[in-house]
Amino acid sequence: MQHKNFSTKIFLDSGNPKETEQILSELGFLDGQTTNPTLIAKNPEVQKRLVDGLKFSADEVLRFYREVVETISGMMPAGSVSIEVYADKNTTARAMIEQGKKMFSWIPNAHIKLPITHAGLEAAEEMVKEGVRVNMTLCFSQSQAAAVHAATQGAQKGQVFVSPFIGRLDDIGENGMSLIENILRLYSSGDDHVEVLTASVRSREHFLRSLQIGSDISTAPYAILSEWSKEGAPMPKNDFKYDPPNFTAISYQTLDLDQPWQSFDLYHPLTDKGLERFAADWNALIM
Repeated sequence: MQHKNFSTKIFLDSGNPKETEQILSELGFLDGQTTNPTLIAKNPEVQKRLVDGLKFSADEVLRFYREVVETISGMMPAGSVSIEVYADKNTTARAMIEQGKKMFSWIPNAHIKLPITHAGLEAAEEMVKEGVRVNMTLCFSQSQAAAVHAATQGAQKGQVFVSPFIGRLDDIGENGMSLIENILRLYSSGDDHVEVLTASVRSREHFLRSLQIGSDISTAPYAILSEWSKEGAPMPKNDFKYDPPNFTAISYQTLDLDQPWQSFDLYHPLTDKGLERFAADWNALIM
């Protein structure tokens, strides 16, 4: 199957290069791939090692992560591969910058994932000025997305992604897809330098809705992309409706993208929870 030139770029959400290879075989293309500490922890080679009672040193786990993204990058040299820094609530901007610059040197097509926290945005602001590509992750609010836009002013198109996690909003009874719509609307008044990457895609309906509303990028796990490929990789039909029951729609906020990023409310409990989970999954690998 050939690339259909969708307006939405299609990414695989996985830390397993074998899934990359399989989707490329089934679908015929990928525009990129997203990874994170949890996905790397789920890699079959990692799981086998843990079952055998063997953990990694800090250097070994980073070396393994590098090998994974190098393999993925080699399969899609024209695509983007997101690599996530280690960050918990105490990680400083300087520590993220040091990690991020090293990771950015691993492959020629990296985007460095940074959390939307004060330290993460401070790191992004400096890194973008130095030409580093970033993917601002664990986004759960319009205010956080506005801060990303403000902190990365002057970036080139394709240099900055923002990743709203829709499935985790669904988990608390909020319609995560409505946040994607709100951020796209908010950014329509900006300079188009930040691309919206729909993340935490849990279902075929999530994925199709992201295509329907024109998300810049949609990243989905292997099972969803494989199912979609077997259907012929269709766009949503005209009568496709995304109307999840019992979810509260997230109201649109009018925000001024020209304000300093520090003026926006960065707090969201799911961002803190996500940081804790990623850090715990990473630390569980290390002896």
